[in-house]
Amino acid sequence: MLQIIRGNIVDLPINSSLSYYWCSGFMISGFLIIQIISGIILSLLYVADVNLSFPCIMELTNDSLFSWCVRYIHIWSVSFIFIVFSIHMGRALYYSSYTKVPVWNVGFILYLIMMVEAFLGYILPWHQMSYWAATVLTSVVQSIPFVGLKLYNFIVGGFSVTNVTLMRVFAAHVVLAFVIIGLSVIHLFYLHKTGSNNALFAPSGYTDAVYFHSYYTNKDFYCLMLLYFICLFFIFYTPDLVLDAEAYLQADPLVTPASIKPEWYFLLYYAMLRSVSSKIGGLILVIVFLGVLWIPTSNYACCYFLSRQILFWFIVVLIILLSYLGGCHPEPPYVFISQLGSFLIVVALIIYKFFWNFNLSY
Repeated sequence: MLQIIRGNIVDLPINSSLSYYWCSGFMISGFLIIQIISGIILSLLYVADVNLSFPCIMELTNDSLFSWCVRYIHIWSVSFIFIVFSIHMGRALYYSSYTKVPVWNVGFILYLIMMVEAFLGYILPWHQMSYWAATVLTSVVQSIPFVGLKLYNFIVGGFSVTNVTLMRVFAAHVVLAFVIIGLSVIHLFYLHKTGSNNALFAPSGYTDAVYFHSYYTNKDFYCLMLLYFICLFFIFYTPDLVLDAEAYLQADPLVTPASIKPEWYFLLYYAMLRSVSSKIGGLILVIVFLGVLWIPTSNYACCYFLSRQILFWFIVVLIILLSYLGGCHPEPPYVFISQLGSFLIVVALIIYKFFWNFNLSY
């Protein structure tokens, strides 16, 4: 066991040209550990019941400093995970790290499951926005041809979002946490098996190698501690920055919020869903976007082509724009801009993934 740990952490050969962008994976793992610990504590205090969940959450928030800290650490860690995950995937796209197919495939599945896990956790407080977000998303599932109705009944456990749905969401939220841990280990296994990509996109990444410890452990822990302090600053200075005002109102099926919107890390997909008039059309658009984003083609890194760099940053701008539009009311001109942005981002991703290819036999 000690030999395995030493071979994968201490004496692991790593290319010496890796920058701080390669620290993002370790930072995600650091925040996942915080999420697991705080999640275990919250799961022991939480009550999965439509009549008791919201009062339970409010009691956790107001009862003691310890429970308040645990809850807000859990809330803010999710945001930091998706911030770092965005940087992690952006670096992989910029330097074409998806050419390492096993690592990319497991990492992309991990990203999808993390989004599901985050959405399930968003439903658990059972406030106005979480209830109506669950109602809107499950209605999209219901629009799937042939299997939509059966899938909807399986997810919600009836004809609408009820107490059965909340209990299923809580159970799935707990189980998926362990799935994420397992996939993270598999992702790390394939990464160490194939080796990390490097900023120069050199075919043999270990031609100029250093040991992981202490050169990269110092960099990783420095970045992680810096992010921990930034996270703590936001928790104690402006804890409700990532929460909607509806988060302090108990779910009421008879009162629809003036504007239904999910957490900020789902706004991109929410804007794409709303850009198509039919629910199934919006779902197809999101699936196409994720499919093109996933395809592991054989491209050169952006650092060798100015045109590819411009296209990459154009995609980044579109992602930020659509995320902003996802939080706006579905009215002109926001709807038209969302439609245009959704079309452009899919086309730009197709060009980005299928041009600037190299021969795999190189």
